[in-house]
Amino acid sequence: MYRTNTCGELQIANVNQTVTLAGWVQKTRKMGGMTFVDLRDRYGITQLVFNQEVDAGLCEEANKLGREYVIQVTGVVKERSNKNKNIPTGDIEIIVSQMTVLNAAETPPFTIEDDTDGGDDIRMKYRYLDLRRTAVRSNLELRHKMTIEVRRYLDSLQFMEVETPVLISSTPEGARDFVVPSRMNPGQFYALPQSPQTFKQLLMVSGFDRYFQIVKCFRDEDLRADRQPEFTQIDCEMSFVEQEDILNTFEGLSKHLFKSLLGLDLMDPFERITWHDAMKYYGSDKPDTRFGMKFVELMDIMQGHGFSVFDNAGYIGGICAEGAATYTRKQLDALTDFVKRPQIGAKGLVYARVEADGTVKSSVDKFYSQEVLQQVKAAFGAKPGDLILILSGEDVMKTRKQLNELRLEVGSQLGLRNKNTFSCLWVVDFPLFEWSEEDQRFYAMHHPFTSPKPEDVALLDTDPGAVRANAYDMVINGVEVGGGSIRIYDSELQQKMFRLLGFTAEKAQEQFGFLMNAFKYGAPPHGGIAYGLDRMVSLFAGLDSIRDCIAFPKNNSGRDVMIDAPGYIDQAQLDELNIVIKE
Repeated sequence: MYRTNTCGELQIANVNQTVTLAGWVQKTRKMGGMTFVDLRDRYGITQLVFNQEVDAGLCEEANKLGREYVIQVTGVVKERSNKNKNIPTGDIEIIVSQMTVLNAAETPPFTIEDDTDGGDDIRMKYRYLDLRRTAVRSNLELRHKMTIEVRRYLDSLQFMEVETPVLISSTPEGARDFVVPSRMNPGQFYALPQSPQTFKQLLMVSGFDRYFQIVKCFRDEDLRADRQPEFTQIDCEMSFVEQEDILNTFEGLSKHLFKSLLGLDLMDPFERITWHDAMKYYGSDKPDTRFGMKFVELMDIMQGHGFSVFDNAGYIGGICAEGAATYTRKQLDALTDFVKRPQIGAKGLVYARVEADGTVKSSVDKFYSQEVLQQVKAAFGAKPGDLILILSGEDVMKTRKQLNELRLEVGSQLGLRNKNTFSCLWVVDFPLFEWSEEDQRFYAMHHPFTSPKPEDVALLDTDPGAVRANAYDMVINGVEVGGGSIRIYDSELQQKMFRLLGFTAEKAQEQFGFLMNAFKYGAPPHGGIAYGLDRMVSLFAGLDSIRDCIAFPKNNSGRDVMIDAPGYIDQAQLDELNIVIKE
């Protein structure tokens, strides 16, 4: 056999045992007549010792080893004199009596260590080497454990895992599809699924009342830290349920994951906030509630005093940063520059310090009396030492979003966004529709199968923009980790939804006729949710990007630089697929 033990398991109890290990050379160190080699495998690192006085030839061979050589060694386990408390095997070492070089290796382009000298681009190109690093491997181990715990929890509640098709029809109403040409059906295309949405609804019609799937999904959209063109969902659906059943079931799943993977007991019910209040108090439908700084609207207090920026504004609002009155002018100027960045787009920032004596010192003192500034202070409940930051703008929603960016930046600067602290909440009662000024039509905020709140159904005929969706998102630390809804299961209501979204009867039948027909044969009330597995793992691992919890991710241009994909295909393949490339 190649090994009797792994490089991460030997302890003091194994002293004097003869063992065989195999793995990669992490590093070598020569000290006098001794050569020390750190041998690494997936499970850990064990120190090997080669003694010039015992076996000069073997020691000479050890001196020739390079980084990442694959070797097999046999030797006796001994207690170390200089123990390393930083690794599980740090109490022992192996006195090597035999060694076989299984495979020599070229010097890798970066060090295979936690604090590597490789940049993102080079590590992405040599991802198979990057995966040898403990920091990256541990993320994939966490991902593996999370999928096991998801399956364990859902199986205990009678959920059944069912695979759904990967080659489906295109649904242009959502994000852009990845399309796949069909050789046997010239001129026609499959699409890769953005979600198994319609199939899981069909499973409910089929009587599989509790379905789940850990499923790969695809969206051809611009990338950022929490997006990849292919991603993995924990996709779930339940029959004969209302919103409360879904929230309780999957709040339970979240608590189970926190307990089993991080050892955290989240005993209290998760906070719930309506979409309207989330936007009003945080300027975001995925608010980070690890800290306060709720928005306070100041229109009534700050308009009508001759400061034209505020007098002409459609919205004035601010946040109060406790204990931040010590911010210097340089720091405040930096915050002003931050909100004026093109991607945020505010025109400026007004600040007010609450002094030790309770008076308020503001950057717009010449327009506002101390009496008015005291009203501002009272609106926030501010205390001496606090700093009030105010933004204004013509558009309410746009300005709130700018204020949200400011809130998050200040929260980060004050150390209030600790990655080891978790704040979970449900955002509920989303609008069913969002209006597009450009297209002069409604779009579904979630998808066209989301049910309206029962009490709002009558508004579909009179005021569609006021209709609330029976939808919910799970948000943890300002990250949307899951979302879902109670579905429409009535054919007539679904047809009305399609009409409001601008579908002709023919178009609705062409794209979703199979689902509408299925509903005619007895569809149960049903609803579901999908968690982003990549986002959940990255959140639990304290990562800033989901890339390091995916084995082989794409870069920000959607490319796999390791295998150089996407790539061109030859003319013979194009001809076989009846595809002409437009120059």
